[in-house]
Amino acid sequence: MDISKINNVFIGLGSNKGDRLGYLQNALLELNSADKVVIKNISSVYETRPFGIIEQKNFYNAAVSITTDLTPVDLFKKLQIIEQKLGRSFKQKWGPREIDIDLLLYNDLIISNEFISLPHKGIIYRDFVLQPLCELDPEIIHPETNEKLCFILTKLEDKFIIKILPEKLFIPEAKY
Repeated sequence: MDISKINNVFIGLGSNKGDRLGYLQNALLELNSADKVVIKNISSVYETRPFGIIEQKNFYNAAVSITTDLTPVDLFKKLQIIEQKLGRSFKQKWGPREIDIDLLLYNDLIISNEFISLPHKGIIYRDFVLQPLCELDPEIIHPETNEKLCFILTKLEDKFIIKILPEKLFIPEAKY
């Protein structure tokens, strides 16, 4: 990894089909083995009510902080490849999914194109994204609103988090 181009990135993980915890763990292992990606921290796993289409199984959600020298688009493509490798089948927006890996924040970059939107547009509306991010770093500032994510979390009226799971995601050994 090119030390001069290190970027701090936050990624969201979600699953509500099959072995939900297993999908999150496997996504984490794939991220850990990906070239030019170093996992720095992993949030707790949260059980959450579905967002959007509510007639489906509850989700498990978590967030991961990484460093990388990949560009946002290259990292986004890598995350899509991991989703495909883990068997994600896309049926409908906000529908059930084996694994969902979202690029949430990339430094304080603000970008929107045909591939990617940064910061992720859903962050400020979803406690199941904000809470894990606040757990990882309570000082994160939303690049568009210039507010701390933890402050944005306190203003949310809709709550989707049901509980924090006792099970933890882990990487077997640190990659340096």
